[in-house]
Amino acid sequence: MLSRHRCIIIILLAAFFCTMVPPKAKAIDPVTIAILAPIAIKAAKVMRPYIQKGLITGTKGLIQTGKDTLEILYLPWGVVQMTLGLPFGGLGPGLRNIGKGLLAPFKVVGDVLYLPIQFTGFVN
Repeated sequence: MLSRHRCIIIILLAAFFCTMVPPKAKAIDPVTIAILAPIAIKAAKVMRPYIQKGLITGTKGLIQTGKDTLEILYLPWGVVQMTLGLPFGGLGPGLRNIGKGLLAPFKVVGDVLYLPIQFTGFVN
């Protein structure tokens, strides 16, 4: 059993150190760059609307993630409403705010997982 753990640790360490080797730089001939530049400019012009759509939907996703992150503050606010506002009828709204605050982290995780898809521009 102990040797099995050692093997796993050695494999993980070897994989970690293999990824730490820096890549070797390779130069590109300046003539090749001059030849490929007009083609790259044409490709950039073709891709422009898709990139813009991806940035717009990604920005909307970032704003939604920020809103859902701020909803986490409903949790302490609900506790304050329930304790201090109990004599004034704050139990119901306090419970609702605690529920919103408890759901907020799950919404944030969903938003963060959905964010790369939004940046591709495949969704509205």
